[in-house]
Amino acid sequence: MAKTIFITGASRGFGKLWAEALLKRGDKVVATARNTDALSDLVKQYGNAILALELDVNDRAACFAAVEKAKAHFGRIDVLVNNAGFGLFGAVEETSEQEARAQMETNFFGLLWLTQAVLPVMRAQQSGHIIQVSSFLGLVTLPVLGLYNASKFAVEGLSETLATEVKQFGINITLIEPNGYTTDWSGASASQTQAMDIYNPVKQAFQEGATPDMWGKPEATIEAFLKVVDSANPPLRVLFGKVAYNAVKQVYGQRLASIEEWKDVSVTAHGH
Repeated sequence: MAKTIFITGASRGFGKLWAEALLKRGDKVVATARNTDALSDLVKQYGNAILALELDVNDRAACFAAVEKAKAHFGRIDVLVNNAGFGLFGAVEETSEQEARAQMETNFFGLLWLTQAVLPVMRAQQSGHIIQVSSFLGLVTLPVLGLYNASKFAVEGLSETLATEVKQFGINITLIEPNGYTTDWSGASASQTQAMDIYNPVKQAFQEGATPDMWGKPEATIEAFLKVVDSANPPLRVLFGKVAYNAVKQVYGQRLASIEEWKDVSVTAHGH
């Protein structure tokens, strides 16, 4: 049965790739972007099956208005895919207030506004699926991506909590956690802090560690994404990419070992 899917950040990268895959198989898609010109090819090819909306996710009122338009146009929203976001590269100390706030505004607050806007629609339907495009960097961290890491950690905490609150309404939450892919996430979409030479060794080590095989192929996510969309019992979390899988498994093993090592201190700190 065809679904109606609302996707943010649909002008390029995962957003456009997934929107096209959904349209190709007969779903209806609400595709948002800051500039809808990038969606004109999909509109031309798929006509009434796609509703292209201009949207800056940082604008809370605009997020609510976009959801209202989508609901009025297609009658329902089965899936929300919060995909809009960007990467801020730079050491924590280098990051300006404006850069830090901009990173959180888009990656966290934009996602929150759309989530809040779609919840009344899905509650009324007694069904729905909210897919948050997080990152494996919402579970583990890399240097020179401190604010990006923080924004995705925030998305993880919000979404895990939300899942426990809305399950009663027939609404599922899924966090998709990709590793790096050969989209323009680290290129044209990215933002850079003003460099401090003192952090050059950390940045150099980071760049040298990024081998070509670390980057996944965006097209390979299509089948995985559709599997998540179609699942009757979708997972709360799903990693996309073998780098993400290996990194999270290793880091979580180390965390558990450290927790056990400090168990006596933890228990003593309880007081009784």
